[in-house]
Formats: sequence, structure tokens, C-alpha cells
Amino acid sequence: MWESSHLSLSTDEQKELAKRITGFLSQYRYLSESYIIEFFTEDLWLKLPVSWQSVLQYLSYPQIADLLLDPDHGQRRYPCVWPLSLLAFRTAAHSLAFPRSSRRRRAGHDSPAKPAEFRTNRNQSSLLTHGFRKHVKPKKQHEIRQLGTLVKQLCKRTGCYRVIDVGSGQGHLTRFLSFGLGLSVTAIEADPALVATATKFDGQLLCALEKERKKKQKSSSEPPSSGTCPRHVTGWVDPKASWEVFIQQLGANQDDGEGAFTPCKKRPCSPEHTSKEAGLFEQGVRQDLVLTGLHACGDLSPTLLRHFVKCPHIRAITSVACCYMKLTTKEQPSLPGVLEPPDPPRSDPECSVWDFGYPMSAYVRGLPGHQLSYKAREAACHAMEDYLARLREESALLRTHCYRAALEVFITDGRPDLRRAGIQTVKKAHLLTFAEYARLGLARVGLPPSLPLDPGRLEAMLAQRGKVVVFFSLALLLAPVVETLVLLDRIIYLRENGVHSHLIPLFDPNFSPRNFVLVAQKTLG
Repeated sequence: MWESSHLSLSTDEQKELAKRITGFLSQYRYLSESYIIEFFTEDLWLKLPVSWQSVLQYLSYPQIADLLLDPDHGQRRYPCVWPLSLLAFRTAAHSLAFPRSSRRRRAGHDSPAKPAEFRTNRNQSSLLTHGFRKHVKPKKQHEIRQLGTLVKQLCKRTGCYRVIDVGSGQGHLTRFLSFGLGLSVTAIEADPALVATATKFDGQLLCALEKERKKKQKSSSEPPSSGTCPRHVTGWVDPKASWEVFIQQLGANQDDGEGAFTPCKKRPCSPEHTSKEAGLFEQGVRQDLVLTGLHACGDLSPTLLRHFVKCPHIRAITSVACCYMKLTTKEQPSLPGVLEPPDPPRSDPECSVWDFGYPMSAYVRGLPGHQLSYKAREAACHAMEDYLARLREESALLRTHCYRAALEVFITDGRPDLRRAGIQTVKKAHLLTFAEYARLGLARVGLPPSLPLDPGRLEAMLAQRGKVVVFFSLALLLAPVVETLVLLDRIIYLRENGVHSHLIPLFDPNFSPRNFVLVAQKTLG
């Protein structure tokens, strides 16, 4: 399946692309590291080349989408002659980023359509039975079916049918892999509440499957299959711990408390199977494993790749990453909001100072300008396809960029210490007047809602909402390039450790923004 991926590059091509990307991003850091809320306080518009300002300031929202952000827009009609430097910037940004789908589906300028599996029912995938759709949002239905099918193919290819689902959450992928595809699955999740929910949903699915079996009158005396009941383990995967600690976590006994699995009494999972599975690890007996992580957050994805490389028992991996801003770097080894458990597992004494989430590879680490700021990595998580739709629809949601940037002026005028204060999302902000928005936003940072707002100054700022959207769009154009560098670094890391990998745009990008899956398998002998 993955040999035909058009993202496969030779080792030299991978390194050359990484070199070109770091050089390109270094040139435009003033875009990738700018916060749009500081559009007015930092005069961001004036940071653009003068020749760019003159041609961009009057673009309509659909023109921003067609002329800047959409790499596949064919008939570009420019309102005036663009400078070569701007054309080169746009072309380079599109050409350096991995294409996010094998072939983009275009049907005029309508909103992105859902995948074909949702054409009959917009909320129910036609490729999954009811049991696997229950409690699962459409986006996740699409993802678990696509990734689950790929994992099953990888298991057949390697002859290894034991899967470890890391960061399993409520267990949607786990259930599809085990009950739907017949794989032996151990799920590990740090949040006990999510583990409790996952085990509850397992029991509900078992009951539904039992009813379905009886309804079809198929071998009612047939014993339940002992190879399809998942195990759930509560545990935090420490990025600084060794693969041996990770394997020990997988052998942990199931919780006796809220995380314990209490399946349907009519068709329980075999306790002999459960204890046998755990015992394989506890007794030191090693089985070959396939690792998978669906949108493993921050450092969890690179941690799984390191375990894959170092652990002789892990034969293959599928890795779908997200939350790049939560990756640790040499410059930001500890990130705000990323908490560690009170008693983390034993750390690997051989762990080097370079074992951060980014960069992983020695090659990228040695490139000048390889550093990616928190802001650049956060922007790489934005949904380009969704933003294109907003621009083409001239959505009122776009005015919130300017609202927040104007509010930043009034906040920092009186309280410079509250610069970049997080006010979070104001519900339905696009439907509010600025005065209403400001009243809610100021209260969230502890400022009085009666803060004086100069009407003339405010009107002048709100009149520049088009410029604010243009600047945000220029920065967003770099987001896929940043994501490409992060993923390319992982590919090169695997190659440095003797493993060839493939990057596949597995999910529909209009539906699932973080749609790349990194697939790798070790060759025996």
C-alpha cells in the first residue's frame, strides 16, 4: 500500500529538502514568529516589504485564498502586477511542503466536502457498523477506519498481530483494531478517567456484538474469541524513560478500581486470556509488537519512534502526530501547560541532552537555522483547508483576528505586563460588536469592562481588518512548511538508525487536518 506513496524520497533528497526548508524559514522568521494579536502593537504590517504592502492591502478574502494559499488554483487573475519576491515566496512555500493529499478534490469554491463514506449520512460513516460509530464523532470515525485498516495491513506484512495503542484515550481505535479487525491490542493511556470510559465502552460494544450474533442466529453456542478482547493499562509514557520501562508498563496488571474492565456478563472477555497477555511481559517473555499512536500529542510521538528504534521487540510503527507546539526543544526544554506525573518512571541514564521532541535527527540538528519557535510550531497545527473555506465564504469569523489585535492595544496601554494575555475563545465573537467583545475579553484578564476606548482610534484599527487577515494568511502559508520539517526530521532520524519509512497523507485533509501517518518497519536479519 505505502510503496506507491509519492512522498517517498531518497536519503539525499530528504537531506536536501531539510536544508532548503531551514534556509527558507530562517528568511521569514518575522512571519512565522509573529503573533497576530500584536498586529497593531508591533506594527506588523510595516514588517512586510513595501512592494508587498501595495499589492496585498486591497485583496478580497477570496483573492487571498486563490492567489496566496491554494497551491492548486489554476486560473489566477491578479488585480495588479505582483513583485517577483512575493511570487517566489508563495511558490517556495507550496513547493517545500509535503502535499497533504494524493490528489486534491476541487468542486469549485464550495466548502470542503466530507469523505465519500459520509455522503448518505453526514454523521455516520458507511464503512463502520453501528457499534464502532457509537460515541465517536465523524472525524474520529474516518480516522480509526483508515488507520485501523493500515495497521492491519502492516500486521499482515510483518506477521505480527500484537498491537500497542499508545495514548488510546477513550479507546475508539483500540476497539476497532480488536473487535473489528481481530488484532490482539493493549491500550495505554495516562488519564484514568479516559481508561474508565474506554473500558465502559468496551463492555457496551460487547453487549451489542452479542445481540447481533444472536439476532443472526450464527453458532449461538460458539465461545467468544479470546484473541479480540483489548487490555487497558493506565500509565504515562515518560519521554526520558528507557524502552525497558515502557515494556514493563505494558505488563502492568489491570486496575482493580475505576479503570478495571467489567465487560458484558452475557459474553465476558476471557480472564485466562487477560492474565496470559499481562504475564507475557511480567515473566520476561517477549512477543513482537506493532506500535500505533493516533494523534499522539507533543513529545509522545518522538518517544514512540525512539522506542521503536531501540526496542528489539517492536517490529513496526504507525505514527500520527499532533500538537507540535508541545514538543520540547533545546531552547524550550520545559513547556507551559505540559505536566509530568508526580512519580514519573525511572529515567534512562543514557538519555542525552539532545533527546528532545525536536529535532530528533543528527542531520537536522546540525543545520543552521533549524530552530523552530513555539509560535511557529503552534501555527503548524492550524487547519489550512478550513481557513481556505472561511476566506472563500467571506466568513464573519475572520473579523475576530482584528478584534483581538485591537483589544491587545487597549490592554497593553494600561497594563504592559498583560502583553499576550490569554483570554481564550470568546463564544460567537464574530456576532458581537467590538464593545461587547471587549467587555467579555477585558473581564477575563481582570481589567474593568469600562476601560476607555477611543472611538476614532478604534475605528481606524477596525478598518484595517483586511490587512490583518492578509498578514495572518502569509504566516499561515508557512505552517505546512514547518510541519514538513518536523516530519522530515523524524524520517531522517529513522534513516540514521537504519530504518526506511514512508509518509502517507492517510486522512482527508479537509476533514482531518493532521492527516499524515509515518509508517516504518524493521527488516529481519
